[in-house]
Amino acid sequence: MKWVASFYNPRLSRSPVLYDTTLRDGEQTPGVAFSPEQKASIALALEEAGVRELEAGFPAVSEGEREAIGAVLESCSRARIYVLCRARREDIDLAMRCGAENVAIFTSVSELHLRYKMRRPLESVRREALDALEYAVEHGLRVSFSTEDATRTRPDVLTSLYLEAEALGARRVTVSDTAGVASPQAVAHIVAMLRSRLRRAAVAVHTHNDFGLATANALAGVAAGAEVVATTVNGIGERAGNASLEEVVMALEVLYGVPTGIRLEKLGEISELVARCSGIPIHPGKPIVGRNAFTHESGVHVAAVLENPLTYEPFLPELVGRKRRIVLGKHSGRRAVAAKLEEMGLEPEGGGIRRLLEEVKRLGEGGVRVTEDSLLRMAGDGGGAG
Repeated sequence: MKWVASFYNPRLSRSPVLYDTTLRDGEQTPGVAFSPEQKASIALALEEAGVRELEAGFPAVSEGEREAIGAVLESCSRARIYVLCRARREDIDLAMRCGAENVAIFTSVSELHLRYKMRRPLESVRREALDALEYAVEHGLRVSFSTEDATRTRPDVLTSLYLEAEALGARRVTVSDTAGVASPQAVAHIVAMLRSRLRRAAVAVHTHNDFGLATANALAGVAAGAEVVATTVNGIGERAGNASLEEVVMALEVLYGVPTGIRLEKLGEISELVARCSGIPIHPGKPIVGRNAFTHESGVHVAAVLENPLTYEPFLPELVGRKRRIVLGKHSGRRAVAAKLEEMGLEPEGGGIRRLLEEVKRLGEGGVRVTEDSLLRMAGDGGGAG
């Protein structure tokens, strides 16, 4: 068995399209700026892993951004590449000059954004947004249409605007939890509300992690009927980040029983690539790809894991290109010490193991990390192995 999930989990009948926005929303992480070469390498890695849709960037940002978008478009041959556009004709023109065939047009119609960001009445913003959408469709572009702050937008305003967008040719509308303020129940409610009214357009969810709920909200949206889910590698993005690609993929595969079409063994590799390019290291406790995700110290846990890893792991680490680690410290037991000695090519001896374990615990209680080198020295001094 590769994994064992809770039998209380529901099963989903279909897998959503994964829409990765590492190259755009992920790059909006403070201090992160990908070079064109980095964007192209990340895009290619995502495409090779089976991600079907990517958001390459925001053409209005700069000439360098447009160059990077061009590099992504040139690198990828299978994934559908989107670029982000404000609801302005000039942004659509910039997208087309980059060679883009797919655009994600956004506006803002929550009362908060209308008053303090847009500084215009709803009707003015609505007309501008629909004009830009119609302009893009007339020029043969595939359009995804979204409103920022959708989870704080009145239901009647959101629904009517999205129905108009659908009528004008939008292929998709997005529920954006821009400030990360929605609960999973709220996201599910909004998705279900839109799904009940729309006839053709797909519903996407785009979630932020301000309350640590980005992945949960994304999955709640999918369970409620969203056909597309936005992610970023390692969950990078503005403020606390976005729904994490690796978390969403593995939750769908393992918890919900839905094949995503992603090459799971590539997830660790892509995570490391984005960490290098962004300069943001992977937190040791990061789910799925963090160093501690498959690291064990507790003696009770280690003894069981050595018999069957799935006793204390949700899935085998090799699935995502990771390896299991057993570390020694205050909570270790005899099995862990013996296993580490065997791993180092030493033959453990009963009495020596007891003495080594006592020393390991003593050092661990003092906050000293026991490495393989220090264990080897202890074994040589105390006769813990033959």
